[in-house]
Amino acid sequence: MTTRKSRAKPAPRPRSAPAAAAPPAFDPEDAAPEGSGVFGLPHSPEEAAVVLLPVPWDLTTSYRPGTVDGPRAILAASRQVDLFDGETGNPWEGGIAMLPEDPRLRRWNRAGRPLAERVIRAGGVRAGGKGVRAAADRVNGLGEECNRLVHDAAREWLDRGKVVGLVGGDHSTPFGSIRAHAEVHGEFGILHFDAHADLRRSYEGFTWSHASIMHNVVTRIPQVTRLVQVGIRDYSEDEFAQIRDSGGRIRTHFAANLRAALWGGKPWRALAEEIVAGLPDRVYVSFDIDGLEPHLCPHTGTPVPGGLEFAEANFVLRVLAESGRRIIGFDLNEVAPGPKGDEWDGNVGARLLYKMIGWTLRSRAR
Repeated sequence: MTTRKSRAKPAPRPRSAPAAAAPPAFDPEDAAPEGSGVFGLPHSPEEAAVVLLPVPWDLTTSYRPGTVDGPRAILAASRQVDLFDGETGNPWEGGIAMLPEDPRLRRWNRAGRPLAERVIRAGGVRAGGKGVRAAADRVNGLGEECNRLVHDAAREWLDRGKVVGLVGGDHSTPFGSIRAHAEVHGEFGILHFDAHADLRRSYEGFTWSHASIMHNVVTRIPQVTRLVQVGIRDYSEDEFAQIRDSGGRIRTHFAANLRAALWGGKPWRALAEEIVAGLPDRVYVSFDIDGLEPHLCPHTGTPVPGGLEFAEANFVLRVLAESGRRIIGFDLNEVAPGPKGDEWDGNVGARLLYKMIGWTLRSRAR
Protein backbone atom coordinates (compact mmCIF):
# COMPACT_ATOMS: atom_id res chain seq x y z
CA MET A 1 0.00 0.00 0.00
CA THR A 2 1.32 3.42 -0.90
CA THR A 3 0.84 6.68 0.89
CA ARG A 4 0.26 10.03 -0.72
CA LYS A 5 3.28 12.30 -0.36
CA SER A 6 3.73 15.95 -1.07
CA ARG A 7 5.81 16.88 -4.10
CA ALA A 8 7.97 20.00 -4.05
CA LYS A 9 7.56 22.31 -7.05
CA PRO A 10 10.33 24.87 -7.57
CA ALA A 11 9.47 28.54 -7.24
CA PRO A 12 10.43 30.87 -10.13
CA ARG A 13 13.97 32.28 -9.82
CA PRO A 14 14.23 36.05 -9.58
CA ARG A 15 16.83 37.39 -12.01
CA SER A 16 18.55 39.62 -9.51
CA ALA A 17 18.93 37.22 -6.58
CA PRO A 18 19.42 33.53 -5.82
CA ALA A 19 16.24 31.51 -5.46
CA ALA A 20 14.84 31.49 -1.92
CA ALA A 21 13.69 28.24 -0.35
CA ALA A 22 10.01 27.74 -1.15
CA PRO A 23 7.58 25.61 0.88
CA PRO A 24 6.49 22.41 -0.84
CA ALA A 25 3.45 22.95 -3.06
CA PHE A 26 0.53 20.69 -2.17
CA ASP A 27 -0.62 18.29 -4.86
CA PRO A 28 -3.82 16.35 -4.00
CA GLU A 29 -2.83 13.60 -6.43
CA ASP A 30 0.33 12.76 -4.50
CA ALA A 31 0.68 10.41 -1.56
CA ALA A 32 0.58 11.82 1.95
CA PRO A 33 3.87 12.01 3.84
CA GLU A 34 4.13 10.34 7.20
CA GLY A 35 3.31 12.77 9.97
CA SER A 36 1.24 15.08 7.76
CA GLY A 37 -2.08 16.55 8.85
CA VAL A 38 -5.46 14.89 8.72
CA PHE A 39 -6.10 13.48 5.22
CA GLY A 40 -2.49 14.45 4.46
CA LEU A 41 -3.47 18.11 4.24
CA PRO A 42 -1.20 21.07 5.02
CA HIS A 43 -3.83 23.36 6.53
CA SER A 44 -3.54 24.99 9.93
CA PRO A 45 -6.71 25.38 12.03
CA GLU A 46 -6.61 29.12 11.35
CA GLU A 47 -6.64 28.49 7.59
CA ALA A 48 -9.18 25.67 7.58
CA ALA A 49 -12.94 25.92 7.09
CA VAL A 50 -13.39 22.69 9.09
CA VAL A 51 -11.68 22.20 12.45
CA LEU A 52 -11.71 18.71 13.96
CA LEU A 53 -11.54 18.36 17.74
CA PRO A 54 -10.08 14.99 18.87
CA VAL A 55 -11.32 13.69 22.22
CA PRO A 56 -9.41 10.56 23.36
CA TRP A 57 -11.82 9.22 25.96
CA ASP A 58 -13.44 5.92 26.91
CA LEU A 59 -13.97 6.47 30.61
CA THR A 60 -17.41 4.88 31.00
CA THR A 61 -17.27 2.27 28.23
CA SER A 62 -19.21 -0.57 29.77
CA TYR A 63 -18.32 -3.51 27.52
CA ARG A 64 -15.00 -3.09 25.68
CA PRO A 65 -12.56 -0.15 26.01
CA GLY A 66 -10.34 1.11 23.19
CA THR A 67 -12.12 4.12 21.73
CA VAL A 68 -9.64 6.34 23.57
CA ASP A 69 -7.36 5.66 20.58
CA GLY A 70 -10.07 6.32 17.99
CA PRO A 71 -8.89 9.84 17.04
CA ARG A 72 -5.32 8.62 16.45
CA ALA A 73 -6.52 5.66 14.40
CA ILE A 74 -8.68 7.91 12.22
CA LEU A 75 -5.87 10.44 11.78
CA ALA A 76 -3.43 7.73 10.66
CA ALA A 77 -5.92 6.10 8.28
CA SER A 78 -7.09 9.42 6.84
CA ARG A 79 -3.83 9.75 4.90
CA GLN A 80 -5.01 6.86 2.70
CA VAL A 81 -8.24 8.60 1.65
CA ASP A 82 -8.33 9.98 -1.90
CA LEU A 83 -9.18 13.65 -1.74
CA PHE A 84 -11.45 13.77 -4.77
CA ASP A 85 -14.91 12.46 -3.95
CA GLY A 86 -17.28 11.67 -6.80
CA GLU A 87 -20.31 12.78 -4.77
CA THR A 88 -19.08 15.84 -2.89
CA GLY A 89 -16.22 17.02 -5.10
CA ASN A 90 -13.14 18.33 -3.30
CA PRO A 91 -14.03 18.98 0.35
CA TRP A 92 -10.33 19.44 1.15
CA GLU A 93 -10.14 22.69 -0.85
CA GLY A 94 -11.86 24.66 1.90
CA GLY A 95 -9.27 23.45 4.37
CA ILE A 96 -9.55 20.71 7.00
CA ALA A 97 -7.39 20.59 10.11
CA MET A 98 -7.34 18.41 13.22
CA LEU A 99 -6.31 20.05 16.46
CA PRO A 100 -3.70 18.31 18.63
CA GLU A 101 -5.05 16.21 21.46
CA ASP A 102 -5.28 18.00 24.78
CA PRO A 103 -3.02 15.91 27.08
CA ARG A 104 -5.35 16.47 30.01
CA LEU A 105 -7.96 14.21 28.41
CA ARG A 106 -5.77 11.13 28.31
CA ARG A 107 -4.50 11.89 31.80
CA TRP A 108 -8.03 12.15 33.21
CA ASN A 109 -9.12 9.06 31.29
CA ARG A 110 -6.15 7.08 32.58
CA ALA A 111 -6.85 8.17 36.17
CA GLY A 112 -10.58 7.48 36.01
CA ARG A 113 -10.71 4.23 34.08
CA PRO A 114 -9.79 1.96 37.05
CA LEU A 115 -12.49 3.69 39.12
CA ALA A 116 -15.07 3.18 36.39
CA GLU A 117 -14.10 -0.47 36.05
CA ARG A 118 -14.66 -0.93 39.78
CA VAL A 119 -18.21 0.38 39.40
CA ILE A 120 -18.85 -1.72 36.30
CA ARG A 121 -17.59 -4.91 37.97
CA ALA A 122 -19.89 -4.24 40.94
CA GLY A 123 -22.90 -4.05 38.63
CA GLY A 124 -23.35 -0.30 39.10
CA VAL A 125 -23.79 1.93 42.12
CA ARG A 126 -27.05 0.34 43.26
CA ALA A 127 -25.33 -3.00 43.69
CA GLY A 128 -22.18 -1.59 45.30
CA GLY A 129 -21.36 0.02 48.62
CA LYS A 130 -20.01 3.41 49.63
CA GLY A 131 -16.68 2.81 47.93
CA VAL A 132 -18.40 2.12 44.64
CA ARG A 133 -20.53 5.26 45.02
CA ALA A 134 -17.40 7.32 45.73
CA ALA A 135 -15.71 5.88 42.64
CA ALA A 136 -18.74 6.75 40.49
CA ASP A 137 -18.80 10.29 41.89
CA ARG A 138 -15.16 10.76 40.94
CA VAL A 139 -15.84 9.44 37.43
CA ASN A 140 -18.78 11.84 37.11
CA GLY A 141 -16.52 14.70 38.14
CA LEU A 142 -14.00 13.80 35.46
CA GLY A 143 -16.86 13.66 32.93
CA GLU A 144 -17.80 17.21 33.86
CA GLU A 145 -14.19 18.31 33.36
CA CYS A 146 -14.18 16.70 29.92
CA ASN A 147 -17.45 18.42 29.03
CA ARG A 148 -16.05 21.82 30.03
CA LEU A 149 -12.86 21.35 28.06
CA VAL A 150 -14.73 20.18 24.96
CA HIS A 151 -17.26 23.00 25.24
CA ASP A 152 -14.62 25.68 25.54
CA ALA A 153 -12.58 24.33 22.62
CA ALA A 154 -15.62 23.98 20.36
CA ARG A 155 -16.94 27.41 21.31
CA GLU A 156 -13.58 29.04 20.55
CA TRP A 157 -13.53 27.73 16.98
CA LEU A 158 -17.24 28.28 16.40
CA ASP A 159 -16.75 31.91 17.40
CA ARG A 160 -14.06 32.11 14.73
CA GLY A 161 -16.59 31.04 12.12
CA LYS A 162 -15.34 27.47 11.68
CA VAL A 163 -17.29 24.29 11.10
CA VAL A 164 -16.46 22.19 14.16
CA GLY A 165 -16.44 18.41 14.03
CA LEU A 166 -15.66 16.28 17.07
CA VAL A 167 -13.78 12.99 16.73
CA GLY A 168 -14.15 10.68 19.75
CA GLY A 169 -13.69 8.78 21.91
CA ASP A 170 -16.78 7.16 23.29
CA HIS A 171 -20.18 8.69 22.63
CA SER A 172 -20.27 10.68 25.85
CA THR A 173 -17.70 13.08 24.37
CA PRO A 174 -19.82 15.42 22.18
CA PHE A 175 -22.06 16.84 24.92
CA GLY A 176 -19.92 19.95 25.40
CA SER A 177 -19.67 20.52 21.66
CA ILE A 178 -23.43 20.16 21.17
CA ARG A 179 -23.96 22.70 23.96
CA ALA A 180 -21.54 25.11 22.27
CA HIS A 181 -23.40 24.72 18.97
CA ALA A 182 -26.67 25.48 20.79
CA GLU A 183 -25.20 28.70 22.20
CA VAL A 184 -24.01 29.83 18.78
CA HIS A 185 -26.75 28.56 16.45
CA GLY A 186 -29.91 28.58 18.57
CA GLU A 187 -32.51 25.91 17.83
CA PHE A 188 -31.63 22.87 15.71
CA GLY A 189 -32.26 19.16 15.36
CA ILE A 190 -29.91 16.21 15.73
CA LEU A 191 -29.63 13.36 13.26
CA HIS A 192 -28.33 10.47 15.37
CA PHE A 193 -26.89 7.29 13.84
CA ASP A 194 -26.42 4.53 16.41
CA ALA A 195 -27.12 0.95 17.41
CA HIS A 196 -28.29 2.25 20.79
CA ALA A 197 -30.87 4.85 21.78
CA ASP A 198 -28.43 6.38 24.33
CA LEU A 199 -31.37 7.58 26.44
CA ARG A 200 -30.34 5.83 29.66
CA ARG A 201 -30.66 7.85 32.84
CA SER A 202 -27.29 7.84 34.61
CA TYR A 203 -26.32 4.38 33.35
CA GLU A 204 -24.52 2.28 36.01
CA GLY A 205 -24.38 5.44 38.12
CA PHE A 206 -22.43 7.42 35.51
CA THR A 207 -24.20 10.69 34.73
CA TRP A 208 -21.98 11.25 31.68
CA SER A 209 -22.14 7.69 30.36
CA HIS A 210 -21.77 6.90 26.68
CA ALA A 211 -25.22 5.29 27.09
CA SER A 212 -26.74 8.56 28.33
CA ILE A 213 -25.55 11.13 25.81
CA MET A 214 -28.91 11.73 24.14
CA HIS A 215 -30.79 11.69 27.44
CA ASN A 216 -28.44 14.43 28.63
CA VAL A 217 -28.87 16.37 25.40
CA VAL A 218 -32.68 16.35 25.36
CA THR A 219 -32.98 17.11 29.09
CA ARG A 220 -30.24 19.74 29.37
CA ILE A 221 -30.08 21.49 25.97
CA PRO A 222 -33.51 22.94 25.15
CA GLN A 223 -32.30 24.35 21.81
CA VAL A 224 -32.35 20.77 20.49
CA THR A 225 -35.95 20.73 19.30
CA ARG A 226 -35.90 17.37 17.52
CA LEU A 227 -33.87 14.17 17.85
CA VAL A 228 -34.13 11.84 14.84
CA GLN A 229 -32.48 8.47 15.43
CA VAL A 230 -31.49 5.96 12.74
CA GLY A 231 -30.52 2.30 12.99
CA ILE A 232 -31.46 1.81 16.65
CA ARG A 233 -31.66 -1.86 17.59
CA ASP A 234 -30.48 -2.21 21.20
CA TYR A 235 -32.53 -0.31 23.79
CA SER A 236 -34.29 -0.73 27.10
CA GLU A 237 -38.00 -0.61 27.82
CA ASP A 238 -37.49 2.68 29.66
CA GLU A 239 -35.77 4.17 26.62
CA PHE A 240 -38.62 2.98 24.42
CA ALA A 241 -41.06 4.71 26.78
CA GLN A 242 -39.06 7.95 26.58
CA ILE A 243 -39.32 7.87 22.80
CA ARG A 244 -43.03 7.05 22.90
CA ASP A 245 -43.82 9.76 25.44
CA SER A 246 -41.63 12.51 23.95
CA GLY A 247 -44.51 14.12 22.06
CA GLY A 248 -42.65 13.72 18.79
CA ARG A 249 -39.48 15.45 19.97
CA ILE A 250 -37.69 12.08 19.60
CA ARG A 251 -38.36 10.21 16.37
CA THR A 252 -36.66 6.83 16.16
CA HIS A 253 -36.27 4.78 13.00
CA PHE A 254 -35.61 1.36 14.44
CA ALA A 255 -33.37 -0.93 12.41
CA ALA A 256 -35.93 -3.74 12.38
CA ASN A 257 -38.61 -1.46 10.94
CA LEU A 258 -36.27 -0.09 8.29
CA ARG A 259 -35.35 -3.62 7.19
CA ALA A 260 -38.99 -4.70 7.14
CA ALA A 261 -39.85 -1.76 4.90
CA LEU A 262 -36.94 -2.58 2.57
CA TRP A 263 -37.92 -6.22 2.35
CA GLY A 264 -41.49 -5.09 1.69
CA GLY A 265 -40.29 -3.29 -1.43
CA LYS A 266 -39.87 0.28 -0.20
CA PRO A 267 -36.76 1.87 -1.73
CA TRP A 268 -34.00 3.20 0.50
CA ARG A 269 -34.41 6.65 -1.04
CA ALA A 270 -37.99 6.85 0.21
CA LEU A 271 -36.90 5.74 3.68
CA ALA A 272 -34.04 8.26 3.72
CA GLU A 273 -36.43 11.03 2.73
CA GLU A 274 -38.79 10.05 5.57
CA ILE A 275 -35.86 10.18 8.02
CA VAL A 276 -34.76 13.62 6.86
CA ALA A 277 -38.31 14.98 6.73
CA GLY A 278 -38.45 14.88 10.53
CA LEU A 279 -35.57 17.37 10.90
CA PRO A 280 -35.71 21.18 11.09
CA ASP A 281 -33.70 23.51 8.85
CA ARG A 282 -30.55 23.41 10.99
CA VAL A 283 -29.12 19.97 11.76
CA TYR A 284 -26.26 18.60 13.83
CA VAL A 285 -25.14 15.05 12.94
CA SER A 286 -24.03 12.70 15.72
CA PHE A 287 -22.63 9.42 14.41
CA ASP A 288 -21.76 6.45 16.60
CA ILE A 289 -19.85 4.04 14.36
CA ASP A 290 -21.72 1.08 15.84
CA GLY A 291 -24.74 2.31 13.90
CA LEU A 292 -23.05 0.47 11.03
CA GLU A 293 -22.88 -3.28 10.57
CA PRO A 294 -20.21 -4.78 12.88
CA HIS A 295 -18.12 -6.02 9.96
CA LEU A 296 -17.35 -2.32 9.36
CA CYS A 297 -16.41 -1.61 12.99
CA PRO A 298 -15.46 -4.94 14.61
CA HIS A 299 -13.51 -3.41 17.51
CA THR A 300 -16.00 -0.74 18.56
CA GLY A 301 -16.97 -0.73 22.23
CA THR A 302 -20.48 -2.20 21.95
CA PRO A 303 -21.06 -3.86 18.55
CA VAL A 304 -24.58 -4.99 17.64
CA PRO A 305 -25.57 -6.99 14.52
CA GLY A 306 -28.19 -5.67 12.13
CA GLY A 307 -26.83 -2.21 11.38
CA LEU A 308 -26.57 0.02 8.34
CA GLU A 309 -24.18 -0.54 5.50
CA PHE A 310 -21.75 2.27 4.72
CA ALA A 311 -23.56 3.21 1.51
CA GLU A 312 -26.94 3.34 3.27
CA ALA A 313 -25.68 5.73 5.94
CA ASN A 314 -23.90 7.86 3.38
CA PHE A 315 -27.07 8.10 1.31
CA VAL A 316 -29.03 9.46 4.28
CA LEU A 317 -26.37 12.16 4.65
CA ARG A 318 -26.67 12.88 0.93
CA VAL A 319 -30.43 13.27 1.12
CA LEU A 320 -29.98 15.55 4.13
CA ALA A 321 -27.47 17.76 2.32
CA GLU A 322 -29.58 17.90 -0.84
CA SER A 323 -32.79 18.71 1.07
CA GLY A 324 -31.83 22.35 1.58
CA ARG A 325 -31.17 21.85 5.29
CA ARG A 326 -27.95 23.21 6.75
CA ILE A 327 -25.57 20.94 8.66
CA ILE A 328 -24.12 23.10 11.42
CA GLY A 329 -21.70 20.57 12.94
CA PHE A 330 -21.08 16.90 13.55
CA ASP A 331 -19.33 14.26 15.61
CA LEU A 332 -18.01 10.75 14.92
CA ASN A 333 -17.51 8.41 17.87
CA GLU A 334 -16.72 4.90 19.07
CA VAL A 335 -14.08 4.05 16.46
CA ALA A 336 -11.49 1.76 18.08
CA PRO A 337 -8.37 0.23 16.52
CA GLY A 338 -7.82 -3.51 16.83
CA PRO A 339 -5.74 -4.80 19.74
CA LYS A 340 -2.93 -5.84 17.38
CA GLY A 341 -2.89 -2.63 15.40
CA ASP A 342 -5.67 -3.63 13.00
CA GLU A 343 -6.37 -0.53 10.91
CA TRP A 344 -9.74 -1.51 9.44
CA ASP A 345 -11.86 0.40 11.96
CA GLY A 346 -9.76 3.54 11.50
CA ASN A 347 -9.99 3.16 7.73
CA VAL A 348 -13.79 3.00 7.76
CA GLY A 349 -13.93 5.84 10.29
CA ALA A 350 -11.67 8.09 8.21
CA ARG A 351 -13.72 7.51 5.07
CA LEU A 352 -16.98 8.14 6.88
CA LEU A 353 -15.49 11.31 8.38
CA TYR A 354 -14.53 12.61 4.93
CA LYS A 355 -18.06 11.94 3.67
CA MET A 356 -19.50 13.80 6.68
CA ILE A 357 -17.24 16.77 5.99
CA GLY A 358 -18.13 16.75 2.31
CA TRP A 359 -21.88 16.67 2.87
CA THR A 360 -21.61 19.32 5.58
CA LEU A 361 -19.85 21.69 3.22
CA ARG A 362 -22.27 20.89 0.39
CA SER A 363 -25.23 21.72 2.63
CA ARG A 364 -23.70 25.04 3.63
CA ALA A 365 -22.88 25.97 0.04
CA ARG A 366 -26.61 25.90 -0.66
